[in-house]
Amino acid sequence: MAKEVVEVLITGGKATAGPPLGPAIGPLGVNVMQVVKEINEKTKEYEGMQVPVKIIVDTETRKFEIEVGIPPTTALIKKELGIETAAHEPRHEVVGNLTLEQVIKIAKMKMDSMLSYTLKNAVKEVLGTCGSMGVTVEGKDPKEVQKEIDAGVYDEYFKEDEKSKQKE
Repeated sequence: MAKEVVEVLITGGKATAGPPLGPAIGPLGVNVMQVVKEINEKTKEYEGMQVPVKIIVDTETRKFEIEVGIPPTTALIKKELGIETAAHEPRHEVVGNLTLEQVIKIAKMKMDSMLSYTLKNAVKEVLGTCGSMGVTVEGKDPKEVQKEIDAGVYDEYFKEDEKSKQKE
């Protein structure tokens, strides 16, 4: 059973038979339009965002399966803020402001692909990305929010996370 794996970055809900998808999977003998249709169906919730997609093709039976990854943290932040681009000079320009709840939501979405073991650390990773994009959190510099998290200022947001860790 020969399997070919093709990994591409697609705009959510807008895959086409053209590049990068068509030329990558066309030679494998699968129905490109079926693949495009399934990718668009599975990525429609990420519309407008770049989404990593893995197409696994069995070259003997011409059957395929599609795995959709989670968009990069920067794409999730931009979607949350409704902006197109990050700041050109992140330390001097602010392009938006997130609430801590929005940062936690993004951290939960990305948790499986992060190096963090706790929600608190995942949130701090997202805050680091915010800093490099020129995004403030709760009206403050993300580094300041990271220090406040370490100092326990936002512990009530992480109580559920701590309870689930104790059960394991």
